[in-house]
Amino acid sequence: MTLHPCLSCGACCTSFRVDFSVHETEDLGGSVPRGLAVEVTEHTARMRGTDHARPRCAALTGQVGQRAACGIYEWRPSPCREFEAGSEACNRARRRYQLPPLDGPVL
Repeated sequence: MTLHPCLSCGACCTSFRVDFSVHETEDLGGSVPRGLAVEVTEHTARMRGTDHARPRCAALTGQVGQRAACGIYEWRPSPCREFEAGSEACNRARRRYQLPPLDGPVL
């Protein structure tokens, strides 16, 4: 069985700011844990750590490019759920770590 490429990557978790609706947070009935979300506006929250000059999502575990995982995978916000492995944004993040591109969307 081949390991899904995201489980050895994590580049996206250290490349992008992750903003989402405050309604996705635990406090407002969603599933994103309250300690990992920072309120940006009354309508928008952000994953902690993704607004730094060198972003790294606070939910990321492991080492980018070797063994990485989302510590809140089941409760991650919509931008993370919608992010496509193998997309242009994915491959741009992978290039930052000298990782080979993925060919097209990966299921």
